[in-house]
Amino acid sequence: MSIPRPEHPMPQWERSNWQNLNGTWEFEFDFGASAIDRELWKKEKLDREILVPFCPESRLSGIAYKDFMDGVVYKRNFTITEKELSGRTFLHFGAVDYLANVYVNGKHVGCHKGGYTSFSFDITSYIKKGENSIFVAVKDDVRSGLQPRGKQSGKYASAGCDYTRTTGIWQTVWLEFVPLTYVKSAKYYPDPENASLTVTGFTEGAGTLTLTAKWQGETVATKSITSKGGYFSTQLEFSEVHLWEAGKGGLYDLSFTYGEDSVKSYFGMRTTGFEGRKYMLNGKPLFQRTVLDQGFYPDGIYTAPTDEDLIHDIELSFAAGFNGARLHQKVFEARFLYHCDRLGYLVWGEYPNWGLAHAQPNATEIYMAEWQEAVERDFNHPSIIGWCPFNETWGYFENKENNALISSIYKFTKQLDSTRPCVDTSGNHHVVTEIYDIHDYDQNTESFKNRWDEFTRAMKENGEVLEADSEVLTKGIRHGDGIPPFFGQSYHGEPIFISEYGGIRWVKNATEGWGYGQAPQTEEEFFARYKGLTEAMLNNEDIFGFCYTQLYDIEQEINGLYTYERKEKFDINIIREINSQIAAIEKNQ
Repeated sequence: MSIPRPEHPMPQWERSNWQNLNGTWEFEFDFGASAIDRELWKKEKLDREILVPFCPESRLSGIAYKDFMDGVVYKRNFTITEKELSGRTFLHFGAVDYLANVYVNGKHVGCHKGGYTSFSFDITSYIKKGENSIFVAVKDDVRSGLQPRGKQSGKYASAGCDYTRTTGIWQTVWLEFVPLTYVKSAKYYPDPENASLTVTGFTEGAGTLTLTAKWQGETVATKSITSKGGYFSTQLEFSEVHLWEAGKGGLYDLSFTYGEDSVKSYFGMRTTGFEGRKYMLNGKPLFQRTVLDQGFYPDGIYTAPTDEDLIHDIELSFAAGFNGARLHQKVFEARFLYHCDRLGYLVWGEYPNWGLAHAQPNATEIYMAEWQEAVERDFNHPSIIGWCPFNETWGYFENKENNALISSIYKFTKQLDSTRPCVDTSGNHHVVTEIYDIHDYDQNTESFKNRWDEFTRAMKENGEVLEADSEVLTKGIRHGDGIPPFFGQSYHGEPIFISEYGGIRWVKNATEGWGYGQAPQTEEEFFARYKGLTEAMLNNEDIFGFCYTQLYDIEQEINGLYTYERKEKFDINIIREINSQIAAIEKNQ
């Protein structure tokens, strides 16, 4: 059988000397989560087999077990050559949900907590020439309140906007072989206005570090510096600049050589930020026409069956007239972000905070560790134009305007990355934020438009400040969940983003299925509602973007523009024509 997902999982940090460990692994349920106590790594052969990197809940894994699993274990052998023993060997995991203990040749090499981020262990001192073994023991309890689960259902079955769970390994596992002297990491700070790229990072061992940038195969900049090991900083100067643009992409190749080490990477030259309430890409106003993408697949659950499936989702979004997405309640795999980078697809990086009891004393520790890994891993992707560490934090125990966890994580995010805007929490409650981000699922096109017209009128009349108890923020029509859109959130002149709207429930002739509001009776009624809601934002000069819920159906939720199988539900050209209209903020450039 060919290896599933055989492509390199980290195209922005790629060495040629690596080994993909996807494929058939031994597998066993560990319902008591007692595998370590039982020393299960000593067992000669586990009870079942599984196809990695697909989770045991998925059909592609060969297991398709949908009930709760407090623990699962994996085991497989791999071979190491004499040459591969000459340097350092790292064992990488794209993601394992949730708590993973890893053993090599019966020895514990490390533990990782967090179901959404990549991690690795240096296993050089644990391996030998010839056959070696890996054992992975996983614990996963989405009902504990002590782990973020995103949209994984906390009930036995999927319900509402929660779906089938993912347990254990769900991204590529691989070995990487590096010399003793090597480049450990690098961060990129593009400056197209000054035709330069600043690169900072860390090396291991002393040597000469050479960076080479190419545009379409031609060398356009190179720089060599000496390093004694540890932190480095340098700058590449360019004679000409090629911008990374929405819908087009535009990537420079970037290579590192350091002794015998060689790393392939890339970057994009672009600026992003705000001028007043306008979103600016490369100094020009651009309306963010985004869509909610939750990264679920019928056969793979959290894992796309193929690399082509990742690309296809971006193409479906472009076909509907969107220029980007909120990557919702999930840290998407690096391979997906690579395709966003290539194609010029704007995305918001988000964290799956649902499921974590924010008032727990150790919630900050749990949150910070994995969120830091997410931001640091994805810092260099030009397609990421903002961070969103929380989604809909109303209903938690702290006072909504004084939530220490939300404000702390916002400040922490800005320390990790000062180059991008950050929404403290999408929807509500805002504590400290650069963007006034609101979810509004009102299905009535007239009241939806009138509310936002009234909001912007009142905002200008009151010097761009609206207090939480102002009339315009308290009289809003309650949306599909019974929550007022503004929910008592003060406004202080920030850029305005309607980051969730629509969610129109629609499957022709369907009598069941979850979505917002009353389902339209005809396609004509659907298009009229979509048009009215969308144009209300496109034509408002104080709104910089929207995010429609959602790109495709997921299980029982039927408010996608495509089916769960990614088939058109109606003529998508009509949606594209509506979305592609010139927005008010884009006029008179």
